[in-house]
Amino acid sequence: MEVEVYNIKGAKTDRKVKLNDAVFGIEPNDHAIYLDVKQFMANRRQGTHATLEVSMLSGSTRKLHRQKGTGGSRKGSIKSPLFRGGARVFGPQPRDYNFKLNKKLKKLARMSALSYKVKENGFTVLEDFTFEAPKTKNVIDLLKNFQLEDSKTLLITNGTDPNIVLSARNLQKVKVINVSDLNTYEILNANRLLVTESSLKELENITQN
Repeated sequence: MEVEVYNIKGAKTDRKVKLNDAVFGIEPNDHAIYLDVKQFMANRRQGTHATLEVSMLSGSTRKLHRQKGTGGSRKGSIKSPLFRGGARVFGPQPRDYNFKLNKKLKKLARMSALSYKVKENGFTVLEDFTFEAPKTKNVIDLLKNFQLEDSKTLLITNGTDPNIVLSARNLQKVKVINVSDLNTYEILNANRLLVTESSLKELENITQN
C-alpha cells in the first residue's frame, strides 16, 4: 500500500512511501486491543485508595451496653460499622493493579490499532521537519493546513525535538510522542496520526521486532 507524503503546509510532495501490509494492513484483533488498553489504564492507577477498618480507627473500645437483656442488638464498641463514623467492612486497601501481557500480544494490538487508523484515513505521513524556535503558532498553522484544529492529533516523531515538543505542549488536543514510546492507547485516543517520514521505518521495526 502506497500513501502520499505531505509537507507541513498541507501540500502533497512528489514522493510516496510504501506501508508494510504486515504492519498497517492486518485484520485487526479487537480483543488484543482491549487487553493492551486495559493494561495501560491499569498501570496508570496509583492504587493508594484506603479506608479505615476497625483496628485502624481511633475511638473507645468500651462495650456500649451488656450483651443480653436490653432487647437491642449486640454492639462491641463505638467503632462498629453499624454506627455513623464507624469502620468500614471490607473496604478498599492499597494495591497494585498492574498485570502482565505477552510482548507478541502487545505488538499485535499496536499493529491492529495502526491498521484501523490506515483504513479510516486517520494516518498521514509528513516529510521530516523542525522549527527554528519553539512557537505554539507553528503547530497551530500545521493543524490549520490539515484542517485538524478541532481534532485530537498525535504527532509521531523519530527522536525528541525540543522545539516541536515545546511548541505543542500548550495545545490541549495535540500530543507529540517519540516513536519508541508509542502505545495502543495513544494511537486509538487520537483522531489523526501525523507520522514523520523518518519515524515510519522505525515504527515498522518496533512493531515487528
